[in-house]
Amino acid sequence: MDDYGHLDLDEIDFDMEPMTDRLALLTLNEARDLRRLLLAVAQEGGPESPDAARWAREIAARIPSED
Repeated sequence: MDDYGHLDLDEIDFDMEPMTDRLALLTLNEARDLRRLLLAVAQEGGPESPDAARWAREIAARIPSED
């Protein structure tokens, strides 16, 4: 038995805000590469396409555009 069986997960207030800072850990080039990869996945039209397109838009909103 783990030591967490007594916890009621419905009673815990999870703070998701720190997760919004993840992109700060990427370099600008890494973020651009990731965006290109996500766009390629989005264009394939598979089941993950909508999520890939959404994440590509999110990244694009947070980084400077390429010239």
